Amino acid sequence: MPDTLSRLAAFLDQARYDWAEVIVVDDGSHDRTASLVAEWATRDARFRLLRDPGNRGKGYAVRHGMLAATGDWRLMTDADLSTPIDELPKLEAGAGRDQAAVAIGSRALDRRLVVKHQSWFRETGGRVFNLVMSLITGLPFADTQCGFKLYRADAAQAVFSRQILDGFSFDVEAVYIARRLSFPVIEVPVRWANAEGSKVTASATARAFTDLLRIRWFDLRGRYRKSFSP
Repeated sequence: MPDTLSRLAAFLDQARYDWAEVIVVDDGSHDRTASLVAEWATRDARFRLLRDPGNRGKGYAVRHGMLAATGDWRLMTDADLSTPIDELPKLEAGAGRDQAAVAIGSRALDRRLVVKHQSWFRETGGRVFNLVMSLITGLPFADTQCGFKLYRADAAQAVFSRQILDGFSFDVEAVYIARRLSFPVIEVPVRWANAEGSKVTASATARAFTDLLRIRWFDLRGRYRKSFSP
């Protein structure tokens, strides 16, 4: 985490983002993450720590952060910075060029940009998941699971106030909701490197597939028509 905070601060210092805020959501961690971020925030007012009520899942944590953010554009990124933060201008440029409200980073559009690959098993599983995802949801994107996505403020508010899933399939759900609400969504190739120690359990993988059916069920039941207070 200290390396991540340093890299983010350095990016803000050297780029045109000195006005930006950085929200770190602690999802019930048992290490020193929260204390490190809190200490950092005392020295740099651009950083802010949010705490989830226990370990609720990545979907809950991202929803918490995106709804608490105040910027005109809101980037969600993994704490390990698997996609380097300096790839942000690519998403901004793509959104501006195509007048999109959501720009999602993609490892699949140009696999030459993948600096360090996952294992063959993980990559194959990801491709199978994306195929099943497309068949069930109708989303046309090659990679919904890259944790690097940019939302315009109105889209972030509308999407994440409706998003329900707390697990890893929240990425699919959020993009699905954005499309259902007629927000333009584009996919942008970005650099990415697998971070050692990043693990997804077999049960979480199985749940991700069943969650795809839940997304369609929620939609059929009208769960995405109205926002709610998380």
